[in-house]
Amino acid sequence: MNSDGSDFKEFAHGLRNTVFFTWNTETKEMWGADMGWDFLGDNLPPDEINILKGGGNYGWPICYGKNIHDTVFDKNTYIRNPCMEPFETSSYIDIPAHSAPLGLAFVPKDTEKGKFGANITWPRDYWYNLFVSYHGSWNRTVPTGYKIVRYKFNEKGDYSRVEDFITGWLKPGDGLYGRPVDILVQSGGSMYISDDKAGVIYRVVYQGK
Repeated sequence: MNSDGSDFKEFAHGLRNTVFFTWNTETKEMWGADMGWDFLGDNLPPDEINILKGGGNYGWPICYGKNIHDTVFDKNTYIRNPCMEPFETSSYIDIPAHSAPLGLAFVPKDTEKGKFGANITWPRDYWYNLFVSYHGSWNRTVPTGYKIVRYKFNEKGDYSRVEDFITGWLKPGDGLYGRPVDILVQSGGSMYISDDKAGVIYRVVYQGK
């Protein structure tokens, strides 16, 4: 919509629960984290990271992940596969089911010196990376999520791997210390993470080597 509320219209559809989105600092594309639906078992459907484009159809409720047809929900018969390009857009990255991805933020190319330490910036190895907050599962046999993960990209947007960045919110057994929600990444090697169970905001600061 315009700033005055006019020209309100749909941008993209087929998204079940994309609560947060962000902008890729290099490509200027909109990225979103989408939570899959429940009761298909511990490992289906995957949660998703999507690149959100105008007019895109991301599949829900009949398709999930890499354009997989949900035949449990959709019993219709089609003359073509209902889950295929160019009619439906595949997820960009699949996330383990029930991780509940919420906030996400890219690390900028960081040349600004941070106020928390002399000459501190995000290391070059972190530039263009994506942090994602996994709020955590509520209906999985073995809990999953409850952490911040780091998706590694280069300046061209090529994805290489994912790794845990912060863990420890999940207690041994079935208890929780907290549930991370949103992420704000700033120049100068700092980031902020909100937690809606512990009711706090964490500040993470890169200390340098």
